[in-house]
Amino acid sequence: MHIPTPEELKARREMLGIRQAELAENAGISQSMVARIEAGSVDPRVSTLKKIVRVLNEARKPRMTAAQVMHFPVISVEPGDPLTRAVKIMDARNISQLPVIENGVPLGCISESAIVSAIEDRGAAKGHDLTVKQVLEPGFPTVAPGMDIETVVKILQNHHAVLVMEEGKVQGVITKHDLISLIIER
Repeated sequence: MHIPTPEELKARREMLGIRQAELAENAGISQSMVARIEAGSVDPRVSTLKKIVRVLNEARKPRMTAAQVMHFPVISVEPGDPLTRAVKIMDARNISQLPVIENGVPLGCISESAIVSAIEDRGAAKGHDLTVKQVLEPGFPTVAPGMDIETVVKILQNHHAVLVMEEGKVQGVITKHDLISLIIER
């Protein structure tokens, strides 16, 4: 078994962009112990070295990103579309909400709840002449393609979907269903 030198440990930690305090916390040791090991002023126990190497090895694993989970093309509607078009898409795809996108830029979303409220307010017969813009709701949060999936999971705890954007344009979407599918595939 190769026992890493203090210089190797420090170089690997720095290459991974991990601070001493972060390494120490994840390894269950003190930050001062990490500093002393890297300085070569203390000869650590094998068990301590194993903890440090384990943390560094886990940090090396590639993290899953939003770009790897998102699906595309994004099914959406435009603000000027008739409300009936949104309803048909939602019905055909068995989905309860749609992003509203114009020229690649998200403007909001439309949901079954908003549609039902609009029809209730205006009467069923008057719902046919509505446009998507008239029942527009605040949009989904957006993330960059490189965002780690753990952060996306946290965002999805409070939202139905997340739009993945790059250079000001929607590239994909991640829904709670996508995450459930991801867990099942593993």
